[in-house]
Amino acid sequence: MASSTKPKVRVAVDVVEAVGHPNVRATHKSTLEVTKEGHLTEWGDCILAVRASKGARDLSDEFKELARRDDSLVVAVLLAEGAADALVARGSRCLEFSDPTSIVIRRSEYVDGRTVAVRSSKAARDVDRSLVARLRSPEARLTLVLLALRVEGLRL
Repeated sequence: MASSTKPKVRVAVDVVEAVGHPNVRATHKSTLEVTKEGHLTEWGDCILAVRASKGARDLSDEFKELARRDDSLVVAVLLAEGAADALVARGSRCLEFSDPTSIVIRRSEYVDGRTVAVRSSKAARDVDRSLVARLRSPEARLTLVLLALRVEGLRL
């Protein structure tokens, strides 16, 4: 009988708080973003919320360590005023986590200092429209829960 070993699952969680803005459109086809900036023009069509509590650089060391692996998954859960949505993306050894202002999740594999995950299942335009509608209010609060996870020994 072959011996079996339990897979080892590593998980790191980080939470970002932000608020809505009247100019939230969330129509971008390849990215979604939250920013520490307090203003938003109508050109910022990937931005879901402003006045975020963290930029990419501020995320925990544990989250960054796991997300910087090509074989990790990143799950983002978006919660706002009774509405919720989620997406699954991939980590990358190329992630820099150097931007102090923004957090960006991308459908593509492009990486800059703001990028925290790539190959996402969703961009801004794919986010639940009732959640987006709530985020058009400056009183709305967004909680972005980021989970980086890796199952050791599992190849993705």
